[in-house]
Amino acid sequence: MTGPLDVLGVPGEINLDYAASAPCLRAAADAVTGLLPWYASVHRGAGALSAHCTLAYERARQTIGDFFGARTDDHVIVTRNTTDALNLLARALPAGTTVVTFAGEHHANLLPWPTGTVRLPVPDSPAAAVRTLDAALRELRRGPAGRATDRPVLVAVTGASNVTGECWPVAALARQAHRHGARIVVDAAQLAPHVPVDLAALDVDYLAVSGHKLYAPFGAGVLIGRADWLDAAPPYLAGGGATGHVGDATHDVRWATGPGRHEAGTPNLLGTVALAAVCTALAEADRAALHAREQALLTRLRTGLAALPEVVDLRTFGADAERVGIVSFVVAGRDSAEIAATLAREHRIGVRDGLFCAHPLARRLLAEAAARTGRRDLPPTALRVSFGLGSTADQVDRLLDALAAIVRPSGPARRQPAP
Repeated sequence: MTGPLDVLGVPGEINLDYAASAPCLRAAADAVTGLLPWYASVHRGAGALSAHCTLAYERARQTIGDFFGARTDDHVIVTRNTTDALNLLARALPAGTTVVTFAGEHHANLLPWPTGTVRLPVPDSPAAAVRTLDAALRELRRGPAGRATDRPVLVAVTGASNVTGECWPVAALARQAHRHGARIVVDAAQLAPHVPVDLAALDVDYLAVSGHKLYAPFGAGVLIGRADWLDAAPPYLAGGGATGHVGDATHDVRWATGPGRHEAGTPNLLGTVALAAVCTALAEADRAALHAREQALLTRLRTGLAALPEVVDLRTFGADAERVGIVSFVVAGRDSAEIAATLAREHRIGVRDGLFCAHPLARRLLAEAAARTGRRDLPPTALRVSFGLGSTADQVDRLLDALAAIVRPSGPARRQPAP
């Protein structure tokens, strides 16, 4: 028997690299397969196939917006991924906007922002993050020479770290942002696959999500949020579909309003429908039960890693901080890339090694790990294990046994019995 929450995979291969790209959910694959015979143009044809695809695309947009708690006047703009969504928002910022972010962000939430962006230091706790943001926004609002300013400010934060899996206090950060008249965008690429994310309930202004991390690997992501900045900005891409009128003169163009303003060209119908199918499947699932199951796997993994003295975990907050199914660590005296290659070659287990497109944070955490343990033989890059739907206790155990065989050939890691 198979169900909509099953993930596709290759028998015998253990995929523990969900944070990079999650496997395809069966519901997404089925949605794409069902639509393929109908595939035709969206918004651009009068035939039955085109009408069917246009309706499927707009229904998918509505489903995605509903899943993420979009407000009635928010735009749901289809992008390629989170990076694309955040770059779109960066292009749409009103003139003079100051962006405030933290040094612990993924490159997607560090690099798109304009010159003059305020990059706050990595906090050591969720409470410290809130305090630091409050102080920074208070100083920004004071303005030059102590004169108050009402210039636009955007706070850009992650929902969950792609390096450590630790959850950030999004609702509290949103309250601080709004208290100082700022807006907030949340990079939910790593948070959304693990827990419900409701834009309205969190009271955030913009949300960026990747389909390929949310079990819909067909090249679609979304930017969801307030319409005014998006409707006032030049189109992210200039081309067909983004216009209301194009005259004979070179610059005689009237741009569309709404999501289409930033979706020039043929839209990614299949990716959008796949993402909507995942949203539907997750909305109908028992998310609390899925979360509890994932947390049990997380505890199993962390307990097993802790039994290996050579293993040192990376963390920003305390060891008991709330987190999703992502763990990064190093093995003292061993090269991380070599271990990842051995896991793949000899044990058919896929994990990630490197600095995870969050170089400032990863380097800081590696230095912190060395200081915390007093070890001077930690490698310059780390290993990351990440999981979700489709992951099992047996897979975690096989990883722990493989690591034990690599770093402690005399015996396996100690683990709790399987439930």
